[in-house]
Amino acid sequence: MKDKSIDSYRLTSLEEPTDEMLEQIMKEVATDAKQRSDDAKKKYFEDLAEMIRNKKEEWIVKYNMSFQ
Repeated sequence: MKDKSIDSYRLTSLEEPTDEMLEQIMKEVATDAKQRSDDAKKKYFEDLAEMIRNKKEEWIVKYNMSFQ
């Protein structure tokens, strides 16, 4: 299958996609979803680590505590 044919296909088209086109569409969607999921997970844990660092700093100042 040529990329041009997949690029010209629109889901709103009255024509049904071929099995090859549908397979490629699904593969691209799955790849995109996986990337977005990985990016969101990475950002979540980065934000969580930043929040923990900030809370530790607050507690060190407020309660004169040390985290070792």
